[in-house]
Amino acid sequence: MPTVVTLSGSPSSRSRSQGLLNHAATRLAAQGIEIQPFTLADFPAEALVFAHFDHPDIQRLHQAVAQADGLVVATPVYKAAYSGALKLLLDLLPERALSHHAVLPLATGGSNAHMLAVDYALQPVLAALKARHIVGGVYGTDQELSWGEDGTLQLASGIAERLEDVLARFIAHLPNPGRAQLDPHALHDRVRIAAISV
Repeated sequence: MPTVVTLSGSPSSRSRSQGLLNHAATRLAAQGIEIQPFTLADFPAEALVFAHFDHPDIQRLHQAVAQADGLVVATPVYKAAYSGALKLLLDLLPERALSHHAVLPLATGGSNAHMLAVDYALQPVLAALKARHIVGGVYGTDQELSWGEDGTLQLASGIAERLEDVLARFIAHLPNPGRAQLDPHALHDRVRIAAISV
């Protein structure tokens, strides 16, 4: 069974980005994928600010990521960038921490003015962690994400469809017990050899 770590970069337990992440996690779990959830509240502020790599909570994240097949990370957009607390946490991950992972970034903001924050701010950091594959991304606005009377996040049809599409692509990049998996480095070598032989 594939395992996916979810990581919320919102400082609030009730935020649109957290709600979008919860929705994605529920959809993944329905497909038999094991979810290992983390939020900023799981880590002491001192450990993040002063980069305590050896803190037990940070080590727990390291271990979970190392054992996972994928990562879904969600963040609110502040000042055209992802949350600073999330950056502190990502900085504490080991080099090449995502080299065998499919990664799905999610973000929310007040308007479409900051929709490129996923592409130009968050994705480069994920790429620096050597993510094996970054599956596009989903950005939602306040107009697309609203709170229902029961306290759950309601998704407008447009973003719901975008999320379903990207989740399907994300799942396709996770290990499948019935499908042979090829290490990304081995794939690169095969492509290089094929190019030389042609």
